[in-house]
This record gives sequence, structure tokens and C-alpha cells, in this order.
Amino acid sequence: MTVCILGNSLTALTLAKALVNQNIYVNILRNKKNPNISHTRTIGISKNNIDYLNKNIINVEKILWKIKKIEIFSENLKKEKLLNFEEDNEYLFSITQNFKLIRLLEKDLSKNKFFKFKYVEKYNLSFLNKYDLIINCDPKNTITNRYFSRKITKKYHCHAYTTIIKHDKILNNVAFQIFTKNGPLAFLPISDKETSIVFSVPNSVFEKRENIKELIKSKNFRYKIKNIEEINSFELKFQNLRSYYHENILAFGDLLHKIHPLAGQGFNMTIRDIKVLLNIIKDKLDLGLPLDKSVNLEFQKNIKHKNFIFSNGIDLIYEFFNVERKMKNSSLSHSIKLIGKYPQFNKLFTKIADRGALF
Repeated sequence: MTVCILGNSLTALTLAKALVNQNIYVNILRNKKNPNISHTRTIGISKNNIDYLNKNIINVEKILWKIKKIEIFSENLKKEKLLNFEEDNEYLFSITQNFKLIRLLEKDLSKNKFFKFKYVEKYNLSFLNKYDLIINCDPKNTITNRYFSRKITKKYHCHAYTTIIKHDKILNNVAFQIFTKNGPLAFLPISDKETSIVFSVPNSVFEKRENIKELIKSKNFRYKIKNIEEINSFELKFQNLRSYYHENILAFGDLLHKIHPLAGQGFNMTIRDIKVLLNIIKDKLDLGLPLDKSVNLEFQKNIKHKNFIFSNGIDLIYEFFNVERKMKNSSLSHSIKLIGKYPQFNKLFTKIADRGALF
């Protein structure tokens, strides 16, 4: 019994490691031997998902930077704090650089007898009959175009700009986000001397990346910046796939759902998807049943509605602050600040961010 995973992504590697841990043979089909990996991209992982990763997939403690508090500000209120999330003697989530997690997974998988990388120029559909289950994590291949083109898509007409700032050493365990007049700007600590930046900006605002650097400097109020590394960017879209599978081919990762990065929930949604898929596969194996299209059907029934609710919730948050940005009015921020004074709201929001929708 062998599972085939398509793609070069972090999702593909994480899923492969989860499967080989169950003594399932896994092939990853890649179209590049050495895919380009940005060193400025980071991911936030919730505490619940870190516990799951450490216990069921791979121990990631050595590459994490733990965050104890999250602060939300609005430029419309002259940088007054809108929301504050923290738990006594507990961390809320952790940050790591994508490439560190990718290298950790690749190194581990390379030593595993159940795993093999295969490199192909392009996907020849004849391979489809060679595997019991095919999991497609590649958004740009013939299989995606043929079987997974029906989706709910919304363009934000924005780009996310990512970089890392180097600064003087500080106690750096507080992440903060400012809803600026140009879009949400997040400062995400990755060490006591480095902080990751994610800045979502409308396409019409800037033409040069040097302007992004200057804006980061002007909005920063916490760090003595020494250097800003190379800036990378990617287009922002909202996307939900209408059907998660075709026969024994299952779409996965960003193919299923793309969301705005303002809440740092993209990879967290994928980990929750892995939990559900792995439980289905374990149950099949325990009963001596094959891994076939029934796995895909059950996965869709279990998770599709949760992903739809959660991703639309993130989109609603973005649109809420986007309306205020366009109106140039602070009334919405004042309302959020008032709601944020209630501890019950903070606890509910923290639990949703940690465990997902319908927890």
C-alpha cells in the first residue's frame, strides 16, 4: 500500500511524515530537485497544533520561538491598543521560519525506509493507477487544472510583503499587529534579535519595495532596527474548493483553502486537516480496509463545513477593518476596543484561534 503526494510544499512534507509514522509507504513526486525556499516567510502555529505535531508527526521544539502575548492596534485610534490576548504562565502560539521546518522534515524523511522522493519534469497521468491514494498539494499541475478548477474565489487586490528585521536585543515574546491606513502590518518575533514582518498592502499603494521598508520603519514603535532583509511578496486571495476529491485523488493544503494571513491561521488549518485525515486512515487500517476513494469522501464530510466557516470568519475580520480603512473612520475600532474589555470575548477568540471552528 503506497500513497503518492504531489508537490514541493511544506504541507506535502508534513503530511508525508504523518503517514510514514503509520508505516505507510509514501512517494512525493516533485517537479524540481531544489525548489526555491524563501528565508523571510514564517508561520505561526497554535499551542494545540504544536502539541499535535510533537506527539504525532515530528518534534519541532528546537526551531520554535514562543509568543506569550498578542496585541492589536489601530492607526485610526493613534495606535491605541484594541485587543490584548494572553494567558497566565502560558504561551499562546509559536513562530518558526518556513525553511527551518522544511529542512527538519526533509532530513527526517530522507532516513525513513517508508519514504521516497521522485522527481518528474511534468506529471504524466499514467501514474494515477499505480497508487492506492493520491494527495495533490500542487496548485499548478495538470491534475489541479483538470479535476480541481471549481472553487469559490475572491481577489483581495492586495499583496503580502514579507521580510525579517534585525534589531537590538530585547525580551521579544509579544507579537503585535497594527491595522494601518495601508493595510494590516504584523510584527512576529522569531528570536530576541529578529522579528518577522507580514504587511498586506493594496496593489495601488506602492510601486517600489523601498517604500515598504520606509513604511515598516515609520510604523514600528518597539524595535531599534539595524537592518531590513530582502522583501518578498505574494498575491492574496480567498479560496475554498467546491469538491475536495476526484475518485482516489484528494486535494490538500492551499488547494482546499486560502485565507488572508492577518490571523496567521493558514498552516494551522492544514494541521487540523491532517488530524482529521490521519484519524480516518488509522480507522481504515485498524479494520483492514484499503485506502481508496472512501477515505476522501469521509474526509470531505468531516472537515469541509468547518473549513468553510473558519475561512469565512477570517475573511469577515479582514473586511471589517478594510471598511474602516476605506471610510477613514474610527467608530469600528472603538467598538472592538469596547468588546475587548470583556474577558469572555478574549477567551473565546483565543480558543478559536488555537483549536479552529466548532472546537
